[in-house]
Amino acid sequence: MHKKGSPKNMQNKPVYNDIIKEIKLFFKTQLSQIKKIKGNTNNIILDPGFGFGKTLEHNYQILNNLQEFKTLGKSILVGISQKSMINKLLHIRPEQALNGTTVLNTISLINGANIIRVHNVKEAVEAVKIVGML
Repeated sequence: MHKKGSPKNMQNKPVYNDIIKEIKLFFKTQLSQIKKIKGNTNNIILDPGFGFGKTLEHNYQILNNLQEFKTLGKSILVGISQKSMINKLLHIRPEQALNGTTVLNTISLINGANIIRVHNVKEAVEAVKIVGML
C-alpha cells in the first residue's frame, strides 16, 4: 500500500509533483525489492492507499487514473468505503456514506480495480454484478 509519511504526519499538507507517477514509481521500487528477496511477485496486490497522505483532490486523481497502475501487471485493490474523500465532499458523516461509497466502488471497478475493500458487502456485490455486465 502506498502512503506518504507516517500516520502522525501523513495528512499535514501532502504534496506531489505528479501523484500517479510517484505512486507508480513507489510500486515499481517495491516490486523490484520483493522480487530480489522472494524471487517473484506473483501474489502481490497493489493498493494506492486512498486517504493515506493524500488530499481530497489527490484521491480523485488516483480514482480517475487507476488504469495507469494496470501497466504493472498486478491486481489493484481499492479501499474507499466510508472514506473522507466521500464525507468531506458531501459534508456527511461516515455512516451516511453508503451511496457515495457505492458510486465510488462502481467507478473503481470500471477504472480497473480488481478488489474492493468494503464495509457494506451486499451493495458492493451488487456493484460488482452490474459492472460485470458492461
